[in-house]
Amino acid sequence: SAVSGLWAIIVALLAGCLMLVFANMKYWRNLKKSVNDGAMGSLLPIFNTASEVGYGSVIATLAGFVILRDFMVGLSPNNPLISEAIVINVMAGITGSASGGMSIVLNVMGETYMQMAQQFGISPELMHRVASIASGGLDALPHNGAVITMLAICGLTHKESYLDIFIVAVVVPLLALAAVITFGTMFGSF
Repeated sequence: SAVSGLWAIIVALLAGCLMLVFANMKYWRNLKKSVNDGAMGSLLPIFNTASEVGYGSVIATLAGFVILRDFMVGLSPNNPLISEAIVINVMAGITGSASGGMSIVLNVMGETYMQMAQQFGISPELMHRVASIASGGLDALPHNGAVITMLAICGLTHKESYLDIFIVAVVVPLLALAAVITFGTMFGSF
């Protein structure tokens, strides 16, 4: 029962893929080649993301991470929204993964942030919103698996396209994060 949700997702994805194949059977020229190409094409993003998250998980176990974590938490001791945003953004940047950065921080420091939220009267919903938005800021740095995969698929280099990606996937989310923290600090959960 502990993994039933995971199995439900796997079965749903498999059923969706099979339904797609059967619904479009008359359009397939070479089904075996399409499935093989799709499977091979999925390996690069899977391994890019897995290696970055693994790297971040190893970083989180190091003694130096505790020092870095305590320093970042101390940057804004009176506003856990700012502290949470900084820590999650840095971890997402290190891992190159929004979900990796957020899961590492919340696994290691989730209880600490909940206690800080209660201490300062901040709703858990607002803390969650800030964590979710913060994970999508520095995650799209040049070493991000999705960025590398997208550029490889498009046949572009970082030099040709990364400035556009940086504006859309780093600057805009950081501005949105600043707005949410500002309004959340001023007005509470919204």
